[in-house]
Amino acid sequence: MGKGKLKASGIRRQASGVRHQASGVRHQVEEETNKRTKNKIMKKELKTGNKFILTGLLLIVSSFCAFTQNAVTLEAALKIAEDNSPAMKRTRLNLVRSQENLNAQNAALKSQFSLSLNPIGYNQNREFNDLISEWNSTRTTESYGTFTIAQPIKWTDAVISLNNRFGYKDSYSEYTDKTTKGFSNRLSLSLDQPLFTYNRTKLQLKELQLALENAQLNYAIQLLSLEKTVAQAFYAVYQQQQNLDIARQAYDNMLKSYEISKNKADAGLVAREEIFQAELNLASSKSDYENSQVSFENAKDEFKVLIGMSLYDDLVVLPNIAVDTVQVDISFAIDQGLKNRMELRQSQISIETAQFDLIQTKALNEFKGSLGLSVGLFGDNENFGDVYESPTDNESVALSLTIPLWDWGERKSRIKATEANIESVNISYEEEQNNIILGVRQVYRNLLNLQNQIDIAKQNVKNAQLTYDLNLERYKNGDLTGMDLSIYQDQLSQKQLSYTNSLISYKLELLNLKIQTLYDFENKVPVTPVTTLEEK
Repeated sequence: MGKGKLKASGIRRQASGVRHQASGVRHQVEEETNKRTKNKIMKKELKTGNKFILTGLLLIVSSFCAFTQNAVTLEAALKIAEDNSPAMKRTRLNLVRSQENLNAQNAALKSQFSLSLNPIGYNQNREFNDLISEWNSTRTTESYGTFTIAQPIKWTDAVISLNNRFGYKDSYSEYTDKTTKGFSNRLSLSLDQPLFTYNRTKLQLKELQLALENAQLNYAIQLLSLEKTVAQAFYAVYQQQQNLDIARQAYDNMLKSYEISKNKADAGLVAREEIFQAELNLASSKSDYENSQVSFENAKDEFKVLIGMSLYDDLVVLPNIAVDTVQVDISFAIDQGLKNRMELRQSQISIETAQFDLIQTKALNEFKGSLGLSVGLFGDNENFGDVYESPTDNESVALSLTIPLWDWGERKSRIKATEANIESVNISYEEEQNNIILGVRQVYRNLLNLQNQIDIAKQNVKNAQLTYDLNLERYKNGDLTGMDLSIYQDQLSQKQLSYTNSLISYKLELLNLKIQTLYDFENKVPVTPVTTLEEK
């Protein structure tokens, strides 16, 4: 009996040893498996860590560059563009040209002083003299100068001139066999007055004044157009800047969700496929972030070219997109547009210029005249001091008339063509008025619609953020997959972009309303963009 118990006890001890040995083998296998698994995980972590390090370095470099960037507001960008934009430079040169042409014409209406000199002149000639009916040889040496003061009169298109001709002559005649020497001086005051025609001086001056005003209007219109273009490009850069920030935020969120998936996978709480999906989501988010960086840099370069900024200067835009709803009275806006729009004044200038063309056309083959009056003194003597010892009065009156007889209908046809052009310009003026009214009405409707879109987009962002936060908790608790969470992240990003775009669209439409009416409804002040060269 004792031997049987001892034998059974030995068998149990042997079985226990076998089980213990098997357990050790299992433990050894598990350790080796865990080592291999840990090696794979460490390799993946190393790769992922390298990605994180590279991304961190990229963020650090980006942050460092941000400190060296030039912060540009919309107002500063407009100032840079006004000074450096090629289009504004050309428009400014056209304004300078018109201003200088008017200055030259005004200077031409002042007294003109001139002096012409002929220091020495010699002439020897033989010709038939009708007075004595013989051939006669003459030999003359002379020196003279003429001083003239001419004063145009713009009220009558006349010219008053004061002339003084002083000279010395030494002349020999074969017929008289005599040499005449002496000084002479001719002083005269003359008037040349056109008759029975239009005042060309006043018309030319008025044309140059209208040309300058038109150039000023063109400059102002170009400046407003530049403001709109720069604002659009400025906010385009801001949109790309926001896209980059949103992409960075999405990438940060994906990093967090990847960490959650990795920890769950390491703890054996989720399937390995979940970590693969998390890695895919992270890689996709990183790609979107890098694409946003490229788009942002391209938008900045295009903006710098537009405003005339050096491509080697970096910048970051600082917009003010805070939106306060602006109440617009549509009747007041239309009245301001019809009252202030510079295109209407340009149409009026075109009408006035066409009227000038009609005046000039009617002067074709016209009946006209010219009246010339002159009074003066002439004196001569061998001695310089005795030139006016025996002066002689010189007077002259001349009236000339130009009488057209037959022009074969040329004048009549040209007048009809010019009148047709005037009628066409008047139609363009009425059409411009209708376009202004139409433009203001459309902008007004767009503003009302955009106000609603801003409210909707703002609420959508709030809802999308709450939805993402709730689903992030579900994801942490294992009730949601990484693919589903990525969908909610994309939804949040899209709603944020939509809200930003709606704010920008409203700001641009407010700017468009200011351009359409030349009235700033945000500050409730009129806009006066027309400036002169002295104000620049």
